[in-house]
Amino acid sequence: MKTILFACGAALLSYGARAQQVVDTTKTEKLDEVLVKAVRVDADSPITFSNLSKEEINERNLGQDLPILLNYLPSVVTTSDAGAGVGYTGFRVRGTGNQGINVTINGIPYNDAESLGSFFVNLQDFSSSVQSLQLQRGVGTSTNGAGAFGASLNILTEALDEKAYAGVSVSGGSFNTRRANVKFGTGLLNDHFSFSGRLSSIKSDGYVDRASSDLKSYYLQGGYRDENTLLKVIGFGGAEVTYQAWNGIDAETLATDRTFNPIGFQYDDAGNLQGFYDNQVDDYKQDHLQLLWNQKYGGGWSTNLSLNYTMGRGFFEEYVDSWYYANVNFSDDATFDLIGWEPYEVDGELQSDTDLVRRRWLDNRYYVANLTTNYNDKNLDFDAGLFGSIYTGDHFGEITWARYFSQTEEEGYRYYTGTADKDEFTAFAKATWRIDDTWSVFGDLQQRFITYKTDGLSDNKTPFVIDKSYSFFNPKTGVTISLDDFSNVYASYARANREPNRTDFENGNPVPETLNDFELGYRLTKERTRIYANLYYMDYRDQLVLTGAIDDVGAAIRQNSGSSYRLGLEVEAGFQVGSQFAISPNVTLSTNKNRDFFFQRDGVLQNLGNTNISFSPNVVAGNRFDFYPVQNLRLSLLSKYVGEQYLSNIDAESSKLEAYFVNDFNLQYDLKGIGFAKTITFTALVNNIFSEEYVSNGYFFTYDDDSINPGNITTVEGAGYYPQAKINFLLGVTISF
Repeated sequence: MKTILFACGAALLSYGARAQQVVDTTKTEKLDEVLVKAVRVDADSPITFSNLSKEEINERNLGQDLPILLNYLPSVVTTSDAGAGVGYTGFRVRGTGNQGINVTINGIPYNDAESLGSFFVNLQDFSSSVQSLQLQRGVGTSTNGAGAFGASLNILTEALDEKAYAGVSVSGGSFNTRRANVKFGTGLLNDHFSFSGRLSSIKSDGYVDRASSDLKSYYLQGGYRDENTLLKVIGFGGAEVTYQAWNGIDAETLATDRTFNPIGFQYDDAGNLQGFYDNQVDDYKQDHLQLLWNQKYGGGWSTNLSLNYTMGRGFFEEYVDSWYYANVNFSDDATFDLIGWEPYEVDGELQSDTDLVRRRWLDNRYYVANLTTNYNDKNLDFDAGLFGSIYTGDHFGEITWARYFSQTEEEGYRYYTGTADKDEFTAFAKATWRIDDTWSVFGDLQQRFITYKTDGLSDNKTPFVIDKSYSFFNPKTGVTISLDDFSNVYASYARANREPNRTDFENGNPVPETLNDFELGYRLTKERTRIYANLYYMDYRDQLVLTGAIDDVGAAIRQNSGSSYRLGLEVEAGFQVGSQFAISPNVTLSTNKNRDFFFQRDGVLQNLGNTNISFSPNVVAGNRFDFYPVQNLRLSLLSKYVGEQYLSNIDAESSKLEAYFVNDFNLQYDLKGIGFAKTITFTALVNNIFSEEYVSNGYFFTYDDDSINPGNITTVEGAGYYPQAKINFLLGVTISF
């Protein structure tokens, strides 16, 4: 328990460096922390990590998605399709994207079993129900679900409160963004039972044209606890309807009309743009039910049992314009090929093309059982566990409208169907042995077994049949040396293996990727000073790197790159200056390379030598400056610098994304002693205060053309960009009763 308390103290320092404001956790909160003990580490572990507490999350929580709230952590780069942090958002760590970051909620995997990605648009306002989170960089400790290939994010939801509470929070600002939520908690009833909940609504028009979001969510929790038992039942979920903006814009449009959104276009028969389809949306619902049980037995032993059921269902609706497919895709019958119709007669005339509206559906279920046991005494902390999951998914497409329906088909016709089943079984054991007051050693062994089977057709009506089985052994080891009461050094090695995802199979014949991660670090934590520094070397075999291209639903396309590596230095610090000032800088300097990368250019296979790994800037830096002019008032200036990066692996100049430097201003004031309320908190957030015109994400593609130089193949390059909003603001008030 001492290590847990020490980790909590380090967490409060790690973001705001406000040693004088450390918040004591209640006994109930400490009890809740055991639910994620198996996937978290503490300040004595040879693992590189950062923590965020509930208080730190709430400082900027005005409705933007969870990845945006992680923006100022070391090595983190955030993205937003809509440009303002609401809707489809994501983040990268050490250059590793969505599919390489393991995400768990109360120890339950959140990554989609097939895509391996995490869709935070389905965690609407979830930040308002988070007790704490830990971001481990590198492979980290053993976790559940898909392996961590750059980072793991484990989230602990709200603790059982001992006292009753209620609250309402409203916020609004630029781009017609507004959020409202209500929260309640009964406190402990009869010293054992507690119930709490939240209802939320978030809406935004987005910075990008029509990139709107309509998000609704709930969080309900019931719990029982006594001295040795903690039992929680949690249900959360919601619905999202977002107008898509995943096509981005080209360089010319970026220079003339940053907010233009080309998706949903409608043309007449002469090729004149008539407008945009109103319902070109992603419409998805997801619900989670978790049962969490921790039991202490005495003698240092305890167990955790977790059960989970997730149900997801929804679709992407798309207007398919026949003129575009015939004249831009150069296919007279493209839409017929798309849905598998044969030409037919309409009013005596042979019809081989039609405008239509289609929906591509995903209907899935995810079942999890997780059992861990822990033993802890003065010298030994031991965890072992078994994890099993079953995923079933139905993929199908239907035509909801067509200008000319086939004589044999009608509205609701399914033009493809497919199934997917993925099962996983994992066993792990790990231990930290504190040899004496100076030395401690860490060992972690994990074995994953995965089977993945699909049948039927993919959304392009081609057979999509996969039958794969994988067995991965992932060992980890490390040592920590305490230099004194305030500092330590650590070194670790971790191996990770990871299976390809569905999109990888749709675009080739991928093989699993392997990572060997070496970390060497130093930590100093004092009352007013915190300095963390670490060197990392991540050596990959068959890394599935992002090619830069995306498919027709915005999913990133990856390919095995052979041999590659990431080498970097991360430094983060926190300094308390007097009673009114604090500063928290961090910087990552890295080199990220593919070794002997091959690419076919102009019809010739070329060895490009060592090239930069896509989406991997060599410099990422952040800083937070806090000023407390009077009691209960905090003013913060938050700065983020992201160096230039390539959207491809071939070092093409046309794929280079320029560096950017962005600053946000945050204000929070607590008004206390009001008769009708416990606290009224006013929050203001001005993003990008200097109105920097920047792009945080994009895509890159190539294709071979023989019409430019007849008789010869010419490789043509193209890029797209996702512009981010210029200066914008959010204002909010939270009333706590």
